[in-house]
Amino acid sequence: MVKRINLALQGGGAHGAFTWGVLDRLLDEEDVEVAAITGTSAGALNGAAFKSGMVHNRRDGARASLDGLWTRMGAVGDMRLANWMQSLEPAQIAQAMEYSLPFSVGDAWSRLVSPYAYGPFYRNPLEPVVDRFNFDEICADEGPQLFVCATCVRSGKIRVFTGDEISTDAILASACLPNLFQAVEIFDPKSGRTEAYWDGGYTGNPALYPLFNADLPDDVVIVNINPLERDEVPKTPQQIQNRINEISFNSSLFRELRAISFVQRLLAEGKLKAGEMNRVLVHMIADDELMNELSVATKTVPNPVILHKLKDAGRAAADRFLSENKDDLGARSTVNLPEMFG
Repeated sequence: MVKRINLALQGGGAHGAFTWGVLDRLLDEEDVEVAAITGTSAGALNGAAFKSGMVHNRRDGARASLDGLWTRMGAVGDMRLANWMQSLEPAQIAQAMEYSLPFSVGDAWSRLVSPYAYGPFYRNPLEPVVDRFNFDEICADEGPQLFVCATCVRSGKIRVFTGDEISTDAILASACLPNLFQAVEIFDPKSGRTEAYWDGGYTGNPALYPLFNADLPDDVVIVNINPLERDEVPKTPQQIQNRINEISFNSSLFRELRAISFVQRLLAEGKLKAGEMNRVLVHMIADDELMNELSVATKTVPNPVILHKLKDAGRAAADRFLSENKDDLGARSTVNLPEMFG
């Protein structure tokens, strides 16, 4: 029996390579079908690559498309300067990168200089990566439904792009960190004006509500790449800013999960009739232990060694999830929401 699921893919810069590994492992399961994907930032890129590949050549196409995306992001390149890192643990690489002079200078520069200061010399570095996507495939009616989340700068509200709305600009908007990139301007038919957009993580990382349509399955598998908890208090400016971003980017997800928990409790208590609200079965694939070892440097700089380690970690996390919880898909949640918010 085929188990149909929805995927919710978080953003988190180069740490999105963890999701690459998760998706690569899920593609091994012939009896697991992805019905819909909602994604923000790196999650939107992964979702676009997955859908494009599925439309082009099913599972083999999806795997090749994801490999191509992360090759362009730096997963396979000139390794001569990075070979010495192969024997290091992720935490050692993260520390080496965070305290390196080039990263420190670049980080300070991004805090002092607006991306608008570059004038006509500015170009979003992700643009050539995203331009390589086949948008006829991404916007096709076949394959999993795809939802891309961005934040409207003017209103502070989320905008979810789907179908023919998804474009290079929509994906760039979803991944637009305002201290690094200029806001992406896209026409909004609802407001009747061209709006500027920033990273979708501020309002939905990712948004779950597009997955509540009646034609979609109950199961939502969240691929979480921002650690929910950090035991150590951040002390350096980079660590403090990174934790602020993690908390703010997780807060929108927590709000939706709390609402789901509330509705599920009302259904269980009989205060809502079955059918009045959707039954949502929540699952999560994550590796908080690994993500706690990494840093803002490994998130913003796509180091080839780290990307491959993240992919391997994603495959391992998905393998654990499937071994422990595959039989629960379609039957029950594997995330204890009352405990999470208790």
